[in-house]
Amino acid sequence: HSLRWLRPKMANTYTSDGFDLDAIPSETTHNGGETIYEIGGCASTIAPPTPPKDESVRSSDNHKDENDPLFEAESIKAKGNERFKVGDYSGAYDFYSDAIEAVPSGGLTGERILELRDEFDEEQREKMYERNRRESEKRMRKSHHDKTSDDDDDDAKKENAEEDDDDTSDEQATQQEPPPTFSIPPQPYSDKLSVYYANRAAALIHLQKYSEAVSDCDVALILNPSYLKALIRRMSANEKLEKTEEALADAKKAAELQPSNRDVRKHVQRLTKLEEERLERLKEETFGKLKDLGNSILGNFGLSLDNFKAQKDPNTGSYSISFEQNN
Repeated sequence: HSLRWLRPKMANTYTSDGFDLDAIPSETTHNGGETIYEIGGCASTIAPPTPPKDESVRSSDNHKDENDPLFEAESIKAKGNERFKVGDYSGAYDFYSDAIEAVPSGGLTGERILELRDEFDEEQREKMYERNRRESEKRMRKSHHDKTSDDDDDDAKKENAEEDDDDTSDEQATQQEPPPTFSIPPQPYSDKLSVYYANRAAALIHLQKYSEAVSDCDVALILNPSYLKALIRRMSANEKLEKTEEALADAKKAAELQPSNRDVRKHVQRLTKLEEERLERLKEETFGKLKDLGNSILGNFGLSLDNFKAQKDPNTGSYSISFEQNN
């Protein structure tokens, strides 16, 4: 599709089709807003946050000083933007990658950030497994204790009570703590880096490399958790990967960041419907597999699940099962 220039008339809008071109010259902005040019010739603006922290749309005038440590990176990013605007997404990808490399060293690389996140996730899974194991042991111990409580002496009862108190204290402490989330120490130039990664993700989406686009958006959002464009792009890539649950989560997060954004709300509504349809299909597939399993077992007795009818009680919502012999 062709891209054309239009002057925006409204702020705080985001067209749901296509992807914006970061770094449009500053004279195209309106009242400090950010201009977005999209596939099909549409244009809209997003109002900058207050105070502004990072914006994809910046004039190169901001980095004309060659002594600025980001001068080279911003210059390379501008070249990437030019390639993106003319539809050369491979060239844009290369320039955005070079811009990432040109950022002065001193922080974590994107690859290392994702490695640390994966290690954190694995650690949380291990903690969850251990917590579940202890809870299971506690239930088994309590069940055994209830059965033998009459035969226990006073010392054994006291020991079991102390163990139960320790487990209860640990469980209460866990419930009171908020779920841990992964984060990294503040990184130099994190705002600019998040833009470069999100720009590269936009190029990857056009190149239909959706998994890589998700990874780049992951890095961008770890560097800048409130970066709306990165959320929208990750949402789009996950939807292309048919991961509607993840796409819906990103859409809802974007709606939290900009609750007045109508297009973001439309994303939430559309993806909610898609996710409900996916869950319904999954439920039908699961029931179908269970039915096949049940029929394979009942077939040994000349029966099938068709011999059993479930009837729902309209008053209680419970079900009763009746047997019907086939003629």
